[in-house]
Amino acid sequence: MTSVLTDARRGHSGLFGFAVAMAVLAPVLAVLAVVDDRLVLGAPLWLKPLKFALSFVAYSAALAWLLAQLRDRALQITGWVIVIASAIEMAIITGQAAVGERSHFNEDDGFGAMLFSIMGATIVVLWLATLAIALRFLREPGRDRVTGTAVKLGLVVALIGMLEGFAMIQIGGHAVVVPDGGPGLPLVGWSTTGGDLRIAHFVGMHALQGLPLLAAGLAVLSRSGSGLGARFDEATRLQVVWIAAAAWAGSIALFAYQDLRAQPLFSPDAVTLA
Repeated sequence: MTSVLTDARRGHSGLFGFAVAMAVLAPVLAVLAVVDDRLVLGAPLWLKPLKFALSFVAYSAALAWLLAQLRDRALQITGWVIVIASAIEMAIITGQAAVGERSHFNEDDGFGAMLFSIMGATIVVLWLATLAIALRFLREPGRDRVTGTAVKLGLVVALIGMLEGFAMIQIGGHAVVVPDGGPGLPLVGWSTTGGDLRIAHFVGMHALQGLPLLAAGLAVLSRSGSGLGARFDEATRLQVVWIAAAAWAGSIALFAYQDLRAQPLFSPDAVTLA
């Protein structure tokens, strides 16, 4: 764990620092979510800032660690662009919560619409910056073949998942058929009465952490040298990573298909199940 944190700090101090800041902010937001009983669209006022803070911890820390895997110190400006865009988005989400307003899809007044337009711009910036990092890694040989492949595939799958954000902007909300703010699952708030595009978005984005973690776990298993670990040579570990990436991408497509057909996560029809 110490080596991972050291790599992240070395990879990009700004991204690492932003991840630490969000990790410090998250408990504060969690307390506010408990003590402040105000609601926005039926959900606790501070729940959205809390979820975004936790998401930015994972996203920023993962990118900082990824940049440390490059052979040369690179993409530092890109990293700072991500920090600035993320900070702007988080400031708007938290600021709107503080005044009891929703941040996303807010067309109630000119100021709220302007802030949401700014957030839309930050989403574009974050996607393009992540794409720049992915393109660099696709050209990078990598220090370790399995980990390098997991990083590249994780970035590609995460970019696909992030595209769901643009779909939500296009339809003007995250719920399909039903209005935003209806009955939802605990904590995540995903709709239990209709489709919810946030599911595919969430699953896709976390390939950025999941696939490299899978590669690391397989490496630890292979080093045991006995039992099941003896079977996980480099070629086998590479195959497992490719299969996991294909399954991950397939799950994004499946969830998006289910969401767009207005089916709640735990209420798929026969076609979705098939």
